[in-house]
Amino acid sequence: MAAPSASGEAGGSGGARAPRPRRDRELNRGRLLAAAREVFREHGLKATLDDVARHAGLGVGTAYRHFPNKQALIDELVDDMFARVEEATREGAEDADAWRGLTVSLERVAELQALDRGLREVVLHSDRTVPAGLRHQERIRRNVDLVVERAKEQGVLRPDAEPWDLVVMQQMLAAVTERSGRPDLWRRYLRLLLDGLRVGPEPTEPLPCGDYGERFDAPGPDWIGPPPPGTDAPDGPRDRG
Repeated sequence: MAAPSASGEAGGSGGARAPRPRRDRELNRGRLLAAAREVFREHGLKATLDDVARHAGLGVGTAYRHFPNKQALIDELVDDMFARVEEATREGAEDADAWRGLTVSLERVAELQALDRGLREVVLHSDRTVPAGLRHQERIRRNVDLVVERAKEQGVLRPDAEPWDLVVMQQMLAAVTERSGRPDLWRRYLRLLLDGLRVGPEPTEPLPCGDYGERFDAPGPDWIGPPPPGTDAPDGPRDRG
């Protein structure tokens, strides 16, 4: 047995090395997050924390020491999900060709939804309040507002289209993948929807009213979707009071 050092610890290292348990905790947390991305992408949000632990090759107890429940783990991943959506909408807003920016950003977000079941379920089945992604969601709102404004200025987007229409379109495309199980079928319906948005040589019929009330006139921080028909809008960031 090694003789105690001056600090009272065996090995005489003087405590220079970082405590092993701390490094293990950091590594295990990273393994859990990586496993969760794969598990939720493949199986959706119905997967359990136990499923994530097994996929990571760790014990269930280790998973619960890092995340008290599945929702805490989901909240950690939501920020990454919305960061990818924000990047897509930002690139669309920065494109000099507003129509190309609008279409490419819609395509990229739809691709993310089609390939990531967890993201798709957040879009379709969330309670519409996602505080973990708020810092991204507010920027997504500004990007969507900007791309719609610029497309109208360039005369390529019908003047009665609104930013909220793009958000609802994303929900529709997510539902196509969810209900059909076919990851590329959404492309057909995106093309149909885009044809309805673009200014053509012939006059278009005015759109029916799509007003969800003053709280839902544009995608806001909790941009996941309008409330179900017949329900009241929730209090929160959309309440302009």
